[in-house]
Order: sequence, then structure tokens, then C-alpha cells
Amino acid sequence: MIAILDYGIGNITSIGNMLKKIGVKATITSDPTLIEACEKLILPGVGHFDYCMKQIRNAPFFDTLQHKVLRQQTPVLGVCVGVQMLMEKSEEGKEPGLGWIAGEVVRFRQPEIKGLKVPHMAWTDIVPAEGEKLYADIIEPRFYFVHSYHVLCSPEYVTATADYGYPFTASVKKDNIMGVQFHPEKSHKFGMKLYSNFANHY
Repeated sequence: MIAILDYGIGNITSIGNMLKKIGVKATITSDPTLIEACEKLILPGVGHFDYCMKQIRNAPFFDTLQHKVLRQQTPVLGVCVGVQMLMEKSEEGKEPGLGWIAGEVVRFRQPEIKGLKVPHMAWTDIVPAEGEKLYADIIEPRFYFVHSYHVLCSPEYVTATADYGYPFTASVKKDNIMGVQFHPEKSHKFGMKLYSNFANHY
């Protein structure tokens, strides 16, 4: 069972519908007891970084989440702002991130992106790291992005890159902690296969 963490934000219904469509058991929940019983976690995120961080820290399951991820090594997948929340800080706000992965979140900058519009809203090809199980059997992977900020972290944690004027981090992983900047639930067959890989390979 996968717990889709409900803390008052995020595209959680769409994620739940996609998991149901591919036959993966999942529940949208804020119940610490239910989250404790789940084998995997999805951390959605949409909107402003500070608001997401305040909401997650005030959620009734926050201590359970910390214990599950850091002590029990439960696989967790951050989605969109969810991947940014894994970092230590963001230029978008003043709230500290979860700090589960050393890194920060920065805004796309001119002139580096060569006049391209921000936010980046587009289907975009990604380049996965060789052997990354999250992208297993996904041919010519491309996903739907909607974001103005992206992650900066050590290359050892980068599992895929994309390009928007310059290469940026599309996904990360540190041990049991994973995150994707794009929206799998808006990415049709590519998103379905990614969620299937998360359910089956971790």
C-alpha cells in the first residue's frame, strides 16, 4: 500500500486516480496510524515553497513521516514542489526545507535560459542516469513540467536531467528518498510507468 500524503495541498486526487488505473493500491491520507502501516509514500506539492513547508510541518503525521523516512528507510517520492521540499532551502521563501538531501532550490535565471519564459510549462525530454530503476523500460522518456524553480544538489544525487536553456535537475535520489520535478500524473503513459516502477522496484 502506498500512502499519498494529504496535508491540504497537492494534486493528490490525480495521483490517486493514476495509481488506481495501473492497479497499484494507494490511499490518500493524513492519518498517522495508516501512514505508519504503508510500505511507500508519495509527497505531493503544488504552489509556494513556504506554504508547503508550513503545511507539512503542521500536519498530524509529520513526526510519523520523519520516523518512516529517516529511521525505517521507507521509500518516499516527492512530486513537483515535493522534490524541492526534500532540500535544505529555497530561494522562493524563508522556511527551511526538510533537509533530507543536501541542496537548495533556485529560480530559472536570465540570461542563462536565453529568453525562455518562466515558468517552464511544457512536455520536456529527460535524460535518466544509467540503470536508474525509476525509469526502467521507459523508452524516450518525456514528462510534463510546470515550475519556475529547480533543485541544485550534488551530482551523486541526480538521477535525471532536462534542458530549459541550460541543463537542470529533473529528479533526485538518496537511498530511499526520491523526487521528481515534473508531474507524472499529467504525463500519460510515461507517468503511469514511472509510478509502476516506484511501486514495484522500491
